Amino acid sequence: MNNSIKRFGIGLIGGMIPLAFFLFFSNSSVKNHIDSRIQKGGEQNGQAVNFNGSMEIAAENFIGASENSLNSVVHVTTTVETTSFQRDVFSEFFYGPGAGGQEFKQYGSGSGSGVIISEDGYIVTNNHVIKDATEIQVILNDNRKYDAVVIGADPATDIAVLKIKEKGLRAIPIGNSDNVRVGEWVLAVGNPFNLTSTVTAGIVSAKARNINLLRERSSKNIAPIESFIQTDAAVNPGNSGGALVNTAGELIGINTAIASQTGSYTGYSFAVPVNLVKKVMRDLIDYGIVQRGYLGVQIADITQEIKEENELPNTKGVYIAGLIENGSAAKAGIESGDVILRVGNKIVNSVAALQEEVGRRRPGDKVPITIRNKKGHETVKEIVLKNSDGNTKLITKAEVKKNTALGATFRQLTSKEKNELNITNGVKIESLSPGKLKSLGLKVGMSITKINNEKISTIEQLIEKLNSSNRGVLLEIITENGQKDYVGFGL
Repeated sequence: MNNSIKRFGIGLIGGMIPLAFFLFFSNSSVKNHIDSRIQKGGEQNGQAVNFNGSMEIAAENFIGASENSLNSVVHVTTTVETTSFQRDVFSEFFYGPGAGGQEFKQYGSGSGSGVIISEDGYIVTNNHVIKDATEIQVILNDNRKYDAVVIGADPATDIAVLKIKEKGLRAIPIGNSDNVRVGEWVLAVGNPFNLTSTVTAGIVSAKARNINLLRERSSKNIAPIESFIQTDAAVNPGNSGGALVNTAGELIGINTAIASQTGSYTGYSFAVPVNLVKKVMRDLIDYGIVQRGYLGVQIADITQEIKEENELPNTKGVYIAGLIENGSAAKAGIESGDVILRVGNKIVNSVAALQEEVGRRRPGDKVPITIRNKKGHETVKEIVLKNSDGNTKLITKAEVKKNTALGATFRQLTSKEKNELNITNGVKIESLSPGKLKSLGLKVGMSITKINNEKISTIEQLIEKLNSSNRGVLLEIITENGQKDYVGFGL
């Protein structure tokens, strides 16, 4: 019996030894195989989630992109001056409007960011960063400081272009926002809370986002274009006008806004796509204003309700709810109830995406538009874009200068507008950039009917008197609701 037990024990031990060797080498082989596969995946695309491969590659991308961007992003500081005019009713009773009045000035300051786009000193920022500014300074990443002038501003996209007197600057490489994909890593570079040269990271959360921000900021005469890149990179006050870059360090957007109840970052930030920025900044540099083309349509996103109500086959495209009489679309034979599917080769499935595509073009440009009509047939219509005045002519810098004085541009009042305001003469303020008239509180849409009690009938007459006067000026103003007022100031 004892011998049997001994033989069983020896046999059991003898069988366990090779089993142990087998398990040991098998585990080693499996472990090495898994490690090599993970490492290989990290080396191939840098996207696998592991600690030895992809995270290091991502970190290197962030470092390179940050170093490429920091010297191209600047700190923008502004001085804001507002002027009010207190009228003296007693003096006006005896000596006429404006007599005895007194001018009061108030000063403030602001700050934001900007991006160097050329080595000779052109800088892109947000319009709201330099709005109402009388003085603008730009501070480079190496702490050099320069006075800046406004080349032009576009409230419709919240983009402005500044210029400083310097050469050999580090211009940021320009990317292609059409190639940006949801989920892609991006960096926000700017100066939040005056903390200069700050970099934050996140991903692209959405594209072609419309949050009705610019409509709230702009006057009713401005048709805003919102097609933001949405990210979760931390953006705070002071980041406005800064760069949104990809992991190659290329500019793909200008950071513009945050969605927040507190005024600080809460998870959502928005940037103007660089392809739209490029067109706006080129127009501002070349012409002084944005040359914007319009389709001449009233449009809406296709909701389930619109789909069912109009018996549409799907929710793709943008619904045409109405047409502007004699507009570009009407001339091309497009009708209400049609659906826009493409602008050029670009598929558009939202109002924001459509506005961005059209916003990149100028009056006179011919654009192929793919339409699905009410019968379900797809056709391509070639549309010639027109400007807001209904023509295809581009406005030159000389023409802009001819209609500009003290930071304002003007246009003639139509007969209809004169009748509505119950006036017989005057010119209308069409746009305002930083300058004297803006600091006085004048608004787009107001009309100037007199200067120093002399009637104004033409733009040329007004501009000549404003530019030639070397003494006090009194303007008679008619607001958009027809109320008469007076504004006095010194030149």
